[in-house]
Amino acid sequence: MTAFKPLVFSGVQPTGNLHLGNYLGAIRKFVALQENNDCIYCVVDLHSITAQLVHEDLPGQIRSIAAAFIASGIDPEKHIVFNQSAVPQHAELAWIFNCVARIGWMNRMTQFKDKAGKDRENASLGLLAYPSLMAADILVYRATHVPVGDDQKQHLELARDIAMKFNLDFQTKIRSAGTGVDIVVGEEPVHAYFPMVEPLIEGPAPRVMSLRDGTKKMSKSDPSDLSRINLMDDADTISKKIRKAKTDPDALPGEVEGLQGRPEAENLVGIYAALADTSKAKVLSEFGGQQFSTFKPALVDLAVSVLSPITGEMRRLMEDTSHIDAILRRGGERARERAEKTMAEVADIIGFLR
Repeated sequence: MTAFKPLVFSGVQPTGNLHLGNYLGAIRKFVALQENNDCIYCVVDLHSITAQLVHEDLPGQIRSIAAAFIASGIDPEKHIVFNQSAVPQHAELAWIFNCVARIGWMNRMTQFKDKAGKDRENASLGLLAYPSLMAADILVYRATHVPVGDDQKQHLELARDIAMKFNLDFQTKIRSAGTGVDIVVGEEPVHAYFPMVEPLIEGPAPRVMSLRDGTKKMSKSDPSDLSRINLMDDADTISKKIRKAKTDPDALPGEVEGLQGRPEAENLVGIYAALADTSKAKVLSEFGGQQFSTFKPALVDLAVSVLSPITGEMRRLMEDTSHIDAILRRGGERARERAEKTMAEVADIIGFLR
């Protein structure tokens, strides 16, 4: 092999209902990426137990994410859709990466500090080590690109650090095994088994904020259901939530600069722009000077027109889950075939007898 074959990998945790922010920030990008890339999309159920071990309906949550993938337009025949726990090589490579990564690296992960809070001693070991599993998710397929948001950039850097350390530590054995690729990292030539995975940042990602507080991200965990638009919400519910969304008394400005200091107005304009696949400036050129009593109904119509087909297909798929289960089972088989090859080669490089 003279170069790593381009491959896109990404995953979504099955925790709670998917909402508009998940769709605009991740899933819609997955759909676009599949047009020109080889893609693997994963429901990362192993990650879902790092912070919450016991789930009321984990199978249902896994199926719901898969249904959202399919309903949004991801093609499970051309690409691979599966749930992470169906491929044990994820956990197997994660253990090896636990031995590659340094404790100091893990302690610097800001998401662990945020999620563990002040009671770090009571956090699970899985929560501390989960970036190592994320690296394994990507590199067990030797994926070259990952679409990431701001909150995952640090974890992707860690995946690159782990890959680099493995490549350097085993460089001689990788060359002997004949499974590596000559690459240059900075100015340093390296004979690498794992690629230096690159982030895929397709323009500015829409930051979808709470409908009740424009300074907070839209979240599954917010106690108020009015704070978010769930992908399973019907048209009446979407209309109700947008009509009740917090705003301010002023009219919409004619220029983007006029949104500064108006987080709720900026959020609704941003949602409209993202759903219409246009810019905030173009939205304001149409609605500038108008009151929210005019803008909100237009946003309702747009949101319903974009989301209703997805919601309807998700509901249909969830009524009879046999189709989703078949997709996940077949996707797991295809993913496992690739992962088994990687782990066999990693075992040879390390020196495990098999």
